[in-house]
Amino acid sequence: MTAMQENEPTMPGGPAAVAEPDREIDITGDLCPMTFVRTRLALDRMRPGQILRVRLRGAEPLRNVPRTAAEQGHRVLSLETGADGMTVLYLQRGA
Repeated sequence: MTAMQENEPTMPGGPAAVAEPDREIDITGDLCPMTFVRTRLALDRMRPGQILRVRLRGAEPLRNVPRTAAEQGHRVLSLETGADGMTVLYLQRGA
């Protein structure tokens, strides 16, 4: 990830700047490729600049969802995995 701009707010306990999400999805029960399909559908329904909070679990979605979102022009704002294996990903919808 890139260094954060100094004027961006930071998410409590998170490594990156994140505003309040405009939408949230939980893909912890989904398997690839549905993990990114559901994420992409959510992003497609949002306006550029809006923020999506994604809850996911497992190595494959952790590896693929942020990478694929970035490849499609969206910005990964924050990615944090807790001790329970649950990952929270914040994405900003691209143009």
